[in-house]
Amino acid sequence: MTDVRTHRRKAGTTLAVRRVQASDLGAIIALDARVTELAKDSYWRDIFASYGQGGLKDRFFLVAEACNEEGAAVVVGFIVGEVRAWEFGSAPCGWVFALSVEPEARLRGIGEALLEAISVEFRQAGVSKMRTMVAKDSRLPLLFFRGEGMMAGPYIQLEKDLQ
Repeated sequence: MTDVRTHRRKAGTTLAVRRVQASDLGAIIALDARVTELAKDSYWRDIFASYGQGGLKDRFFLVAEACNEEGAAVVVGFIVGEVRAWEFGSAPCGWVFALSVEPEARLRGIGEALLEAISVEFRQAGVSKMRTMVAKDSRLPLLFFRGEGMMAGPYIQLEKDLQ
């Protein structure tokens, strides 16, 4: 991926989607805490260490930034994914396992721009399919991903309590 992809979006907003930098971590941690209501500092630092280092062939951590009222660039969203292969017979495909957009900035094309940017990365990595997982009761993410053309795939998630 080139360092920055700029997209014109709704209401004249200019949006840049680029690879994450260490200086973005504070904004990512704060955004995730606002959206999930859980503080996960060490989790995001680990994700950055595993996915945010430059030159990783099959792992992608991208941020979207837009200008605030003062004209400064601020992180308004992020997406993380990787190419995975052969688990339970699945051919190589791209997996999105994190996507978040600043709640006040939603409906401005930010999620779509992030998903498109990681789709480009997945295609360049040689895969032609993308997957994600959404909780059944998470209406907003489900509607977003379906609106972007994603639908139920060939696998069913199963789980068991280990208590």
